Order: sequence, then structure tokens, then C-alpha cells
Amino acid sequence: MASRTRIPKAELTGIYGAMVKRMSRKMFGDVPEPVEVAWHNRKVLNFSFSLGRKVQKWDHCDENLKSFAHMAVASLVGCSFCLDLGYFQAHNEGLDVTKAREVPRWRESDVFTPLERDVLEYAEAMTTTPLTVTDELSASLLERLGPAAMVELTVYIAFANMATRANVAQGVESQGFSAECEIPLAATPEKSGVASAA
Repeated sequence: MASRTRIPKAELTGIYGAMVKRMSRKMFGDVPEPVEVAWHNRKVLNFSFSLGRKVQKWDHCDENLKSFAHMAVASLVGCSFCLDLGYFQAHNEGLDVTKAREVPRWRESDVFTPLERDVLEYAEAMTTTPLTVTDELSASLLERLGPAAMVELTVYIAFANMATRANVAQGVESQGFSAECEIPLAATPEKSGVASAA
């Protein structure tokens, strides 16, 4: 698959580069393009690695809910890389891949529970500009999830926005981490009735 990143990918070199390549290939089968782009600035790359590892350790919110939320953000922003990687990770981590496939069309799908639908709505509401989060939706999620999980979900969605927006701005697209992954991007906001994401 030909790369069309807006910032050219860098060759990972040296001992650190060899370690990153080996670890990436072990985890994903290939080196993710965001890593190759960020290689130009190791401080940014290391920050991303460190933040990603810390986020993975959070455990107050259900992993399926966080996975669906991230994919909802990716779908709305248009990050095919995150959708592809999200399905790949859901598959490898034993999460619900049937539902993961449906995230881009969650409003029309009947596979999601009311809680999952509210989480997807919350993720989209946090992603649109201006934000469309309502007191009612927040209160409903807070009551069902509890404060610790609600804080985690909110910051997780903010992290997903950072990652997806950086990927799209840098021209990073799906690398086909999961060959069977055929998750279509959501319709453009004008067509789906969702407020425009900035």
C-alpha cells in the first residue's frame, strides 16, 4: 500500500530504531506510519509512546466502551488508520468485533445496548466543534458508570481526538493491519446529520 503522508516517513535508524521496529512488528505486524512520521521528532514520539502506555493502564471504564468511543471519534474525524487499528486491536484483545464493525453506522445499527449508544453519542458530542455535550447525557452516563469511569472515558475520548486529528492532518491512512477489516468511514457530517467536526 503506497503511503501518502503529508510529512514524509523517516527511516527508523540506530539501536532505538531497531527496537521500535522489532516491537512494532511484534505487536502489529508492521511499523505504524504515525511512528515513522513522528520519528522526525523523538521527543514527540516518546511523549506519544509514554502517554499511550499510561492510557492503556487505565481500568475504571469498560474496554469495549473505550474502544467503541475511540472508533466513533475516528469515524467522525475521518481517521481510517484508527478505524483499522481499532478493529485489529479489538480482535486481538477479545473485544466485541461485531459491534466494532458497526461503530461508523451506530445510529442505524441495532447491535448496541442503550449504554453503548450513549457512550457513542458522548464521543461524537465531544468531537464536534463546538462541543455538543449536554447536561442530560453527562448525568445519565455518570449515574450508570460512576465518577471514576466517567472521568476516564472523558479523557480517553480527548486522547482519541488528539491521535485521530494528528493522523488525519498528517495524511496517515489505513495500513490494512487487519486484512478483513472493512469498516467504512461514516458519512460526511452534512449527510449524517451530525454537526461538523473541526
